[in-house]
Amino acid sequence: MGTELRKMRERAGITARAAAALLGSNPIQQSAVEAGRSGISEDRIRRLAAHCACDDMAYVDALVAMATERGKGWWEKYRGIVAPSGLDLAEHEQHATRIQTFEMAHIPGLLQTEDHMRAAFSYATPDWPRKEQDAHVAFRSQRQQILSEKHATPYQAVIHEAALRLRVGGRKAARSQLEHILDRSELDHMNVRVVPFDSEDFAGAGYSMLYLHGPVPPLDTVQIDTGHGGTFIDAESRLKQYRQRYDRVSASALSQAASRDLVTRIVREL
Repeated sequence: MGTELRKMRERAGITARAAAALLGSNPIQQSAVEAGRSGISEDRIRRLAAHCACDDMAYVDALVAMATERGKGWWEKYRGIVAPSGLDLAEHEQHATRIQTFEMAHIPGLLQTEDHMRAAFSYATPDWPRKEQDAHVAFRSQRQQILSEKHATPYQAVIHEAALRLRVGGRKAARSQLEHILDRSELDHMNVRVVPFDSEDFAGAGYSMLYLHGPVPPLDTVQIDTGHGGTFIDAESRLKQYRQRYDRVSASALSQAASRDLVTRIVREL
């Protein structure tokens, strides 16, 4: 929300000091709001939008909703346990109207089984005590609730065959993981497809990504995993690039039926 308010102000050519004066605030408070360290009232959001000549009321209403819900998400109980970028990801997923993901070498977090999670966490952070690992497994498992039939957020995953063939956690865990993907792919709001090794149109398109469609297009966000945590991208020019990249990898993927056949064949080979 803070980032969006800053972008709105900058598009209007208004300085942070001027915005603070217009809202009866001060530059320090304005900076805290735009950095996400402090909340802001509905009245001030609407006043700032008016000063910035922002007439996209659906966008303004979405910002107001974000401000109203601040501090009420289930992820708040993990603050101080899970990295801030992880909490931000859970919040983005909760409010997403549609989720698209492409993974080159990993099973998407929202599709991972508990055994897969524990094996992946043990590799990435071998010094974690069991209690710490348990908390992160519980956090990721709760994130997956957005894909339940009750919530049913539309979800599209494109996974490279390489990720499916990695035996994370051993043969038994890998088989269970693939069977879980097959089960989830049968849900009406789930679309899971595979880019096979023999795809001839894939070269140059291998950028893992998570595209989260917001309540309104200006609130779309892309999340990229790095070695030091997740990075979020929200500039429209960059979002356009990632939409195009997703379209390219999606075009290289097999149909849903053919993808299921390939996953089933890999399961039999384990």
